[in-house]
Amino acid sequence: MSDVLKASLEVLNELPVSTGAERFLEPDDAAERIRRLAARHPDIAQYVQIGESEEGRLIDGVVMGRGSRHVSLLAGNHSDEPVGPDFLRRFVTVVLSHPDACSALLDAFRFFVIPHTNPDGAFRNRIWREAWGDDAGGIVTEYLRHAVREPPGRDVEFGFPDMRPENRAVAAWLRKHGPFVLHGSLHGMGISAGALLLIEKNWGYRATLLQERFGQAAQVEDLPLYDRNRQGEKGFFYLAPGFWTTPEGSTMRAFFEARNDKETAALFRSSSMEYVRSLGGDPLCYVTELPLFLVGDMPPGRGSQQVISALRLRIAQGDDVDEDIKRLGLRTLPLEAALRMQLRTLSAALEQVVAGEG
Repeated sequence: MSDVLKASLEVLNELPVSTGAERFLEPDDAAERIRRLAARHPDIAQYVQIGESEEGRLIDGVVMGRGSRHVSLLAGNHSDEPVGPDFLRRFVTVVLSHPDACSALLDAFRFFVIPHTNPDGAFRNRIWREAWGDDAGGIVTEYLRHAVREPPGRDVEFGFPDMRPENRAVAAWLRKHGPFVLHGSLHGMGISAGALLLIEKNWGYRATLLQERFGQAAQVEDLPLYDRNRQGEKGFFYLAPGFWTTPEGSTMRAFFEARNDKETAALFRSSSMEYVRSLGGDPLCYVTELPLFLVGDMPPGRGSQQVISALRLRIAQGDDVDEDIKRLGLRTLPLEAALRMQLRTLSAALEQVVAGEG
């Protein structure tokens, strides 16, 4: 790696994406600011509208940089995971606000960014997202009461290339600009005992630098790594504490077919990671899984989805769940910490790609 490129990645690590991040950005305001910044720097950025959602909302894309290494970054495939979209909006805004400091980075890479692939889902999750920053107990309750997530057959992540209009728009745009050296699909978890990074199987045991950097970043944020071995279930193969492989549409289908549930199996198409790899090259594909809420004491034999379902049931019955939240030791992962984790992961993935070239 050249000294110039190494220095550019060090600059990337220090970008102020988390400055003043107590609440999530308002999507329309953020999009307008990105449009203005792109227009101000036409030599390094282009704002585009790549398509529309099912309900006619615009899907925004940003091309940023001049480099020969193409990088795709998208978020929002699961609409109840707002940290990824917020990070990508801040990332684009900060880079375009500091073009001179990021010049070497933009010379080395060309970023194709879709901050939110699912604006309809974002709209449905606005109530609890806009309430972010309230006391921990209150925001957990708001999340449990109002969070909306699409089921299989409506899940944008497993709908490539053409399940929904959103998938068709994203796939066409990526196909136009592929192949890519790196693809990041930014996700999250509602309640978890720690952070998790998924790495596509072709890079699973090659991405040692990425794993090391992710673990270091989590340690700085006092964020545990989620350690569970799912024995390959649904394609989640264990690499190390905090690291699994990314699932695939074929393994999802096989999981449900093995249970004689062909109807559910038929709902899964390819993931964005599989689709990007189909465009050629050998892209490093990763998925960030950062929790919104950390659980201090997970009940024995129960996973996070079971805990969430039980709490939601109690709320639907009109019960007060404040004591349950206290007993579980639930606390929010500060948005600033989550944004820094996203940034450090992206930087490490870029470094891993360049290291792999040698």
